[in-house]
Amino acid sequence: MNILGKEIGKNDKVFVIAEIGMNHNGIFDNAIKLIDQASEIGVDCVKFQMRDLNELYSKDALDVTKSDLSTQYTMGLLRKFELTFDEYKKLAEYSRSKGLIFMCTPWDKKSADAIEKIGVPAFKTASADLTNFDLLEYLVAKNLPLILSTGMSTKQEIDETVEFLTRLKADFALLHCNSTYPAPFKDINLRNLENLQKYNVPIGYSGHERGTAVSIASVAMGARIIERHFTLDRDMEGPDHTASLEYNEFKSLVDGIREVELSLGSNKDREITQGELINRENLSKSIFAKVDIKKDEVFTKDMFEIKSPGQGLSPQYLNKIIGYKAIRDIEEGKALFKSDLGGLIRAKKEYSFNRTWALPVRFHDLNSLLENTNPKSVEFHMSFKDIEEDLEKFLIKEYDCEYIVHAPELFEDDHLLDLCTPNEEYRALSIKNLQRVIDKTLKMKRYFPKTKIPQIVVHCGGFTKDEELDISERPLYYKNLKDSISKLNLSQVELLPENMAPFPWLFGGQRYQNIFIDADEIIDFCNETKLQICQDVSHSHLACNKFNWDHLEYTKKLAPYTAHYHISDGTGVDGEGIQVGEGNVDFENMYPIINEYSPDASFIPEVWQGHKNNGEGFWISLERMENHI
Repeated sequence: MNILGKEIGKNDKVFVIAEIGMNHNGIFDNAIKLIDQASEIGVDCVKFQMRDLNELYSKDALDVTKSDLSTQYTMGLLRKFELTFDEYKKLAEYSRSKGLIFMCTPWDKKSADAIEKIGVPAFKTASADLTNFDLLEYLVAKNLPLILSTGMSTKQEIDETVEFLTRLKADFALLHCNSTYPAPFKDINLRNLENLQKYNVPIGYSGHERGTAVSIASVAMGARIIERHFTLDRDMEGPDHTASLEYNEFKSLVDGIREVELSLGSNKDREITQGELINRENLSKSIFAKVDIKKDEVFTKDMFEIKSPGQGLSPQYLNKIIGYKAIRDIEEGKALFKSDLGGLIRAKKEYSFNRTWALPVRFHDLNSLLENTNPKSVEFHMSFKDIEEDLEKFLIKEYDCEYIVHAPELFEDDHLLDLCTPNEEYRALSIKNLQRVIDKTLKMKRYFPKTKIPQIVVHCGGFTKDEELDISERPLYYKNLKDSISKLNLSQVELLPENMAPFPWLFGGQRYQNIFIDADEIIDFCNETKLQICQDVSHSHLACNKFNWDHLEYTKKLAPYTAHYHISDGTGVDGEGIQVGEGNVDFENMYPIINEYSPDASFIPEVWQGHKNNGEGFWISLERMENHI
């Protein structure tokens, strides 16, 4: 089903209807307020109801003296709350001006004609009319999609209506519904959605229960249309207010629906997510050598043990590797890798690039990695513990390359570096910690005499735990960042703030990044501070995916302000650090942009866990990038 370009039932996107119905209580301004609130909440559609009482009700029902008490009550409210045709027309126009689809339920043929004149992209019928073939046939003839609620109906009645509409070749969807106001939880029976799926039409849920949990749960069970009554105040006069949601609840409903949409995923074979990969490294286990193993020795089970972290060969391979010959010397306490079973990727001593290329290193693996290749520079990815290390334990000579330092994000006592936060005490500690990194960086300089001004790559902070900042709050964060930088001693180093991904992985979980994402904001920052940046290609790709920006244009904008690149691939909005060529970055068209607009910028292969297996991931990246930049 397609309603004004919104595909319903084809994917996991849910069509959310705010059913205003008669909850305006006959007051036009109330209806306007409800439309305004619905627009703010982020629904897809606002829906009203229209009745011609003379056509809809029998003469006895219209006669107050003859109708029963419940009908008298209903008739009195309907007369009191009805809007005029012109008012509905204005509401339709106003809804469209707010970016909302306007719909209106016709309870009779005359109302259907009036609604058609106002202009709607589909008709939604009430549960009371599921069996009203006369009205349904009249609506189908207008060649618009139909959404039908199924409350108060038996399976046989639903079967007959589906058969009838199918025979008419109608385009229709079915909503599960319990027509009590509010509906008791025990009576809702969400599992009936499974029965509706058998009709092979889009399905949804029209809820009248208290709260939002059931409606959100219905999305996980296949509902792709959600309809809930919407009110300004649940205590207002009228039959539907009690079973309606007020602003905050409806906002919570829509937020929950969108979260479930994202979480549904697919039924394809399970894949490990980026966040899980990070935690898998830390929490799972690998096969480690229990003894020194010489090249060509035959593997036996007693040579190995299972230990954390999970950076090497899975324990599932333990019995499979018995009988293999070692293709290299393996030290006691070192992990095995798949390449130990064949296909080891080795580094080249020299690579051909038109700029300075650097190798990511840690203190403990610097010398072993430099035995494999001759980079023009190295980038130390520091932990907070590295700041206190004795340099002489690791830096054993004057090195024939330059160096860069990547500042830690995490410091003692779980302090995440944040130079932007409004929390002044927290920010002061972040400034202090970054100054420690600067001081350590300068102490390293005597080991790298080719380096004139050491560069320090830094993630500046500006993240939040539970939701994104409002855009109006960002200027304060940039102001705080500039203030923090002014308090650092940068006289002998160059600080390179790094552009960030929208959902950084911190403490093994996802956060929300708020600044240093938007290219224009970054450029303004660079112009004001005279700083250059480190541009992370994977981060920018994820940001462009999230905000529907052009990644090549983004790269071109920031290239003149870029002194250093982190290059890896990426997918989606949070799949960062993927091996070059194994994600969705358009490297073929990106390399020429980098070459033209930042010809002097250095780079590293920033593939995640590239250092494993003696740098195998780095060697693969370098081989794929060679002769391109």
